[in-house]
Amino acid sequence: MQESELVKLVRKIQNERCEGQRIEVKSASNGCPSRLYDTLSSFSNQDFGGVLVFGLEEEGGFAVSGVYDAQDLQQRVTRQCGEMEPVVRALFTSVEIDGKIVVSAEIPPVDISERPAFYRGKGRIGGAFVRVGDADERMSEFEIYSYEAFRTHRHDERRIIEEADTSLFDGKRIGDYVAAIKVDRPHFAALVPDSEIPEKMGIIKDGHPSLAGLMVFSTCPQIVFPQLCVTAVVVPGDRIGSVNGDGVRFLENKQITGSIPEMVDEAVGFVARNTARANAFNKDARRRDRMEYPLLAVREAMLNALIHRDYSRYTESTPVRVEIYPDRMEISNKGGLYGAAPLSSLGHADIGVRNPLIVSILETLGKTENRNSGIATMRIECEKCALPPPEFSVLHGEFRVVFRNRRPADDVVFDRHNVADSILAFCTVPRTRDEITRFTGRTRPYTMSYLVKPLLESGKLVRTNPKAPKNQDQKFVASTRR
Repeated sequence: MQESELVKLVRKIQNERCEGQRIEVKSASNGCPSRLYDTLSSFSNQDFGGVLVFGLEEEGGFAVSGVYDAQDLQQRVTRQCGEMEPVVRALFTSVEIDGKIVVSAEIPPVDISERPAFYRGKGRIGGAFVRVGDADERMSEFEIYSYEAFRTHRHDERRIIEEADTSLFDGKRIGDYVAAIKVDRPHFAALVPDSEIPEKMGIIKDGHPSLAGLMVFSTCPQIVFPQLCVTAVVVPGDRIGSVNGDGVRFLENKQITGSIPEMVDEAVGFVARNTARANAFNKDARRRDRMEYPLLAVREAMLNALIHRDYSRYTESTPVRVEIYPDRMEISNKGGLYGAAPLSSLGHADIGVRNPLIVSILETLGKTENRNSGIATMRIECEKCALPPPEFSVLHGEFRVVFRNRRPADDVVFDRHNVADSILAFCTVPRTRDEITRFTGRTRPYTMSYLVKPLLESGKLVRTNPKAPKNQDQKFVASTRR
């Protein structure tokens, strides 16, 4: 970075009085910190890297204390970078601030094919870290395995389940699949007898099912894997553990079992039964009803959770979870994004597929489309119902989608005489640029430049992702400090 950029970064740290996902502050007035391995690893293992800033005192409000010797510091940091696998190549910048020298070390991300980056002295299991907020946390064996599985093209859905046999299969489903294969792949079917198609397609081997075959064609895969199911709950409060006036933790609690298609259907039914049907009016003042959550979007989210979840031995005891709260619904599954695609690419670009065999089987059976359309469908369906777009996140190898329902803020009417108050009332929940523009009824340039910008400058409105102000998924929310 340029010297001027480092000065701005230091002032930003001092103003916000915090570090963060990409920033780590170290005091170096009396020597080089001896343990940088955790942060070097965690920064290297995230897609956007990170920056170490030396010469600030965190306990003193991030006051500038300076470094003991800029050149020696850089040499010692470089030596620690050389003890990482792969070796970290830091980019240093130094600048004088308040009469003292501050040094930054930019840590670039390691390519996905080389992750996890780890400290050789501790090994891959003990020396690999992940950044969580402003902390470095040791990477779990599952997270490490996920990188290795991608690097070696290992697909756990294909492993053969020796303790099961084909007596667990539904014969009609297998017959329907063979018939569909003969239609979709006539040249292949002409060369392979019908009885051999399941084995050639990876569904069985030597009389035992693959995990993919078990999850699609068995009437009850949970006989072998009890936790490869869906748990669905309705929570009375805003988090797990909340209770209502009668001390009840779950208003509804169900374990959903069966094959992947059966679990999808039953989970969607659970959501339909346990969420409200909202009233709305069209332009002709005619009443129409809609579900609290669009069921097509819920179906796509459930399909994604069950198809793209991790099926390794590390996650056999972890079900897919559906949690319904008064203000939102969350669907979570083990297995973060597969491959090198960033979270922001969801619905906009092709990404790797963790379980291509399951996807192929369900596509052949007409249960899904392998066209990367699921995320787009969720967004479109939510927009049709005037709901906020679904929110996606990955933490500790778990993927989560959050649907938010209609809130009082959605009923706010734009008042041209009280523009600022109207926007702040509307933004009591995070809003995108397009949502705010539609609310004001003005053009987007006018809305952002003349209505939103003054509220941001006054601190009455804040960005949900202040480190990426131009991010296309940026949202704005009313400040609680105003």
